[in-house]
Amino acid sequence: MGGFMQPQGHFQVAIHTIDYHLNPQAALDAPRWQWMEGKKVRVEPDFPNHLAQALARKGHEIEQTIDAGSFGRGQIIWRNPETGILSGGTESRTDGAIALW
Repeated sequence: MGGFMQPQGHFQVAIHTIDYHLNPQAALDAPRWQWMEGKKVRVEPDFPNHLAQALARKGHEIEQTIDAGSFGRGQIIWRNPETGILSGGTESRTDGAIALW
């Protein structure tokens, strides 16, 4: 993830990991949103419709995009502090791989 989307993507992946207890792959695969300016928010095609509608009712301008390329990319490797076991995930929005040893 880089540029304008970087802090937004990091925030969303962290929320999915910490608050929703998703594993690294699920946290990366979760649908993303992107604040553009003012009340304009861009969402991915698989972003939950009920959430997009709720934002629209609050006055946000929702733009659903067909291109997931602007929503960031990432790879994650976590180490479980209790067991030492490594688990990872790679971005489904682009090509990528993780390596653990």
